[in-house]
Amino acid sequence: MRPTTATRKSLLLAALTASAFAGGACATAVGRGAAAAGADTPYAAIEQLGRVLVDIENDYVEPVDRSRLLNGAIEGMVAELDPHSSYMPPDEFQAFQSDTQGEFGGIGIEVETRNGQLIVLSPIEGSPAERAGIRSGDVVVGVDGTEPGAGSLDKIVKHLRGAPGSRVRVTVRRQGGTDVLTFELIREVIHVPSVSYKLLPDRVGYVRVKQFQERTHDELLDAAATLRARAGAPLAGLVFDLRSDPGGLVDQAADVADEFLDEGVIYTARHRGQIVDEVKARAGGVFARPPCVVLVDQYTASASELVAGALQDHKRASVVGETTFGKGSVQAIIALPGGAGMRLTVSRYYTPNGRAIQAEGVHPDVAVEIKKGDQSPGVREKDLEGHLAAEPGVAAAAASRSVLVDGDAGLPSAGSGGREARNVPDDPAKGADAVLKVGWQVLHQAMGR
Repeated sequence: MRPTTATRKSLLLAALTASAFAGGACATAVGRGAAAAGADTPYAAIEQLGRVLVDIENDYVEPVDRSRLLNGAIEGMVAELDPHSSYMPPDEFQAFQSDTQGEFGGIGIEVETRNGQLIVLSPIEGSPAERAGIRSGDVVVGVDGTEPGAGSLDKIVKHLRGAPGSRVRVTVRRQGGTDVLTFELIREVIHVPSVSYKLLPDRVGYVRVKQFQERTHDELLDAAATLRARAGAPLAGLVFDLRSDPGGLVDQAADVADEFLDEGVIYTARHRGQIVDEVKARAGGVFARPPCVVLVDQYTASASELVAGALQDHKRASVVGETTFGKGSVQAIIALPGGAGMRLTVSRYYTPNGRAIQAEGVHPDVAVEIKKGDQSPGVREKDLEGHLAAEPGVAAAAASRSVLVDGDAGLPSAGSGGREARNVPDDPAKGADAVLKVGWQVLHQAMGR
């Protein structure tokens, strides 16, 4: 049975940064006797926490904020489990919900940091930023008078967001020039499309999913209808790009995979060794017929790995690119009192053939190795401290066929700013994106061309 909205689980890629502090200390006995060990129950642990809190409040060198201490204790307890379980205070939980919904209050620009500068990748279609004239390549030099160099870039980005109807002043320097332009903008509810697409030669469709959000499946259906209308006939092939997709909502990922399959298991989830969920495909998917390749990289994670693994096991598509991140755990999203929330790992998921993705990743059918460049291998799930291991006795991944190529690894049309994948070359065979170029060749072989 499909997960319902009420019991929705989320597969999200989370980066864990830990810091440690060690040093000498002078200790002074306060003079209270040690409490006797209580029974091994949650209540005994709570009693211990309360005792420590009272001692801190009474005897710490300076007054303390009780809520900050308790939030820190809860955060530490949950973070001790694995890299993807976490406690979210109310402001973080609200931001998390906005990301999964694909909506937030803001001006509508996609940005990235380059060499300490905040660069506009693209304004989002129909947003206040696009209407005002902010362009791709503009350098953000001020937000309400605060320069990016004066503080954390993350804080500047967060300041671009805000309540719909509120005002913000954004100053940019136009690419290639010295002129500084200032825009007075009113924030609106911004919807960030999760699906982009383009019609390529030979009636081949290109579809990219950036992240699995609440409307990803609906956006995929819209993309399918638009591509078919532009082609004037059913598509002859499909490039499905999941590179740099960090995951998202598992029910949306299952619905997307369902559109490529007519039958069979999409994935199973296991809790403490027992299968607790098995999701199957239904007949009649909009992309169930044309030959297909799936593009992946080391940043393809979580829900996107679920989709790639399902299509690979059913031999519905050839997977091209790099071994994926390897996050095969399922997080339940739990709302807590006071507006807080918690991500809690509740199960591992497996491909239709019973292969574990956790700490293993999806191994491509055709592995693309870039011949030149000094890119670092990057961090994967197995490199994270405290990561869950795959359960023993699961099926092993199939060996990949490697292709050594010249060129750039290429990024999937990042910063398209909307539904049109503008950065994808009209002829992938002549573009600089090596993974797309190899995928294009593999697809045409499957199409018999």
